[in-house]
This record gives sequence, C-alpha cells and structure tokens, in this order.
Amino acid sequence: MAESSKVVHVRNVGHEISENDLLQLFQPFGVITKLVMLRAKNQALLQMQDVSSAVSALQFFTNVQPTIRNVYVQFSSHQELTTIEQNIHGREDEPNRILLVTIHHMLYPITVDVLHQVFSPYGFVEKLVTFQKSAGFQALIQYQVQQCAASARTALQGRNIYDGCCQLDIQFSNLEELQVNYNNDRSRDYTNPNLPAEQKGRSSHPCYGDTGVAYPQMANTSAIAAAFGGGLPPGITGTNDRCTVLVSNLNADSIDEDKLFNLFSLYGNIVRIKLLRNKPDHALVQMGDGFQAELAVHFLKGAMLFGKRLEVNFSKHPNITPGTDSHDYVNSNLNRFNRNAAKNYRYCCSPTKMIHLSTLPQDVTEEEVMNHVQEHGAVVNTKVFEMNGKKQALVQFENEEEAAEALVCKHATSLGGSIIRISFSQLQTI
Repeated sequence: MAESSKVVHVRNVGHEISENDLLQLFQPFGVITKLVMLRAKNQALLQMQDVSSAVSALQFFTNVQPTIRNVYVQFSSHQELTTIEQNIHGREDEPNRILLVTIHHMLYPITVDVLHQVFSPYGFVEKLVTFQKSAGFQALIQYQVQQCAASARTALQGRNIYDGCCQLDIQFSNLEELQVNYNNDRSRDYTNPNLPAEQKGRSSHPCYGDTGVAYPQMANTSAIAAAFGGGLPPGITGTNDRCTVLVSNLNADSIDEDKLFNLFSLYGNIVRIKLLRNKPDHALVQMGDGFQAELAVHFLKGAMLFGKRLEVNFSKHPNITPGTDSHDYVNSNLNRFNRNAAKNYRYCCSPTKMIHLSTLPQDVTEEEVMNHVQEHGAVVNTKVFEMNGKKQALVQFENEEEAAEALVCKHATSLGGSIIRISFSQLQTI
C-alpha cells in the first residue's frame, strides 16, 4: 500500500458512477476538498481535508465493502492534488454560503432539528449534514445565500447552544454544494422533503425470521461510518455474518427473556430469545444481522449483571427455531433500530455507571425518577432536563452493574403514564 496521504485513489469507476456517488461514499469521513474524475482510465482521485480523514475511510473500507459495486480504494501516490487538476470545490478561504460547524463540550446530543433551530433565524437553511470526526461532532450547513451564512457566523461564533456546553466553532466551508440523500436526524434537505429516511440494502448473509423475511446485514456504510466517526470501534471487523449469540453465566434466578431483550436491544434489533432449560444459566439471542451481533459480543463480554460476569460469544446455531420455548421479538415495537439506526449505533457502548432516560412525562421530577430506579443501587446523582421540548433524565449509580440492573429491569416500564426508554450514557459526570 502507498504511503498514507489525504488523496484517495479509487479504481473501477465505471461510467455509471457519478461524482455525487463518490461524494456520498466519502462524505461521512470528513470534508472533501477536490475530486478529479479520470474517465478514460475508469479511476478517480479524491482529496480529503486531512490525512486522518483519508486514513479513516481506507480503514473502514478495508472491513466493509463499499456500497458502490466493484470499486477499489487505496492511498494515492499524490500527497496533494495540484491546482492544475480540477478542484470541484473551488475557493477555500473566501466567505461561502456553506458553514463548517464544530461543537465542543457536547454534553447533550445535537440533532439536525436542534441545529436548524439555532441557524434558521439568520436565513433559509437549504441543507444540513452532521457527522462525527476526530475533531468532534461537526455539521455542514448550507444557506440559500452567502450573506445569511456570514451573518450566522458573525452572530454565533463562540456561542453555546446550551448553558455552559455545546460551544459553536464556525468556519466557512470550501464546498460548493452539499449532497444530501436521506432526511433523518443526521441529515436533511429542506428543499426536498420527499427523500427517504434510510438507505435500503441487501446482504449476501441475511438472517431470517420464520416468515422468510430477511434482516439485511447493515448495508448502509454511510450510516455506520457517520455513527462511528468514520471508522469502526477497535476490535469490530464489520464482516461477521453470524446472527445468533450465546450468553452464559447468567443469574438464572433473576434473568428472563424481556430483561435480556432490554440489554441486547441496545446493540441491534432482536429477532428471538431462548433460555436453555437444560442449562438455566445459558441463553441464545438472535440479532437482526451479523454486524449487530458483533456489537453485542464486543460490548457485553465480561459485563456484570445480577452478581454474575457474563460470557457472550457467537453461537454455532445460525438462528433460533421458533417454538413454545422461545420468545419472539421480530415484530416488537420496542426494537430500537427500526428508526434512527445511525443515532442508535452512535450510542453503542459497554455498560456505564450512567443511564439516560427519555420519553418521560412532561411534569416528571428528579425525585420521581430517582424513586423509580433506586431499588437497583446507590444513586449518586440525578438530573432532569429538556431537549427539543421533551423531558429527559440522567441517573448516575455507584457502579456499572447497578446501572445495568436498572436498565434491564426498568426499560420499557411505565412512569407517570409514559413508557420510558433507557440507554447507557457515555457522560462521566452530571
């Protein structure tokens, strides 16, 4: 392989592949400054803003087949594309109608809707794209006219979205036009409300329910790349095709299928769960696809739950046969990855001391939240706050095991008439 470079060499670029196809493929990894299509050779040269963006892209596509059929990516021998070569994004230092926004000290999740609320007072926002980079959480915001972008930058540079956190660092982008393919919580084209929410894709390794419906391997490489900052977490290959997980060393007196569902559904959709009657401390969990199963094995291996350290491994069984001894979740509306898949992948982590509660009643108090979960461990701190007009809460326990017990027992329970949702938070303190 050539020496690392911010220029990526793409081969097997057929005539049916457009510049926009390549921009869509690489945009999740960072800002693209130049693109040269070498049509006569069926190749392309694509320059990222920095070397780390190009490295993230190549590391990702080493493990995951690009969504564009047959293309092959490698580092270019060029360290920089010269000005003689085509620069599709033109100006780099001049004012532009597209802003590059980096958010520092991001204690609360930021969505497209939050950013639109902040930036739309300064003019019509046409398009908005968010992504995770080594520099932090970033967004590209395209206004209809340059003057609106300049006004927004002047007014908002250095300001906080919330008190004491989520500080805006705003520069002019060197892009001429944003490419938006999906309207969801990560990207939005306000000039085209008819875009789909997610990419539809099929895999050569589907996992099947008993109705013959396939649960596709995660084909949306853009969603995965955006969720994990352009590269997969260390230890995740992205190539596993085994959908069923064997969980052992469970506390047989305390566990049941619904509690296992609450834990494993953090990492993907659940098809079916089976407790092994001849081995009461063992269970099989069938995930929606191999990537989700790999996330569950990676993040839950060795986790403590009900006084036991869990063993989580891939099962030799490709799926769980439906029957009276298994519990079916394929049509459950509690599966978390039917909507906002990229957002849910982004929040995947090993159990932490902090849980995040959402879909709470609007009038909920900190005392009510604490009373709902405190039977599971010593509560160190709680905080109720509002996000996008909806009440949410953080609860910090003394250790990860207590937080995990609260999550598996209280996720999808009723509090004040609302069915609450609980996830692990990666925040260290409240």
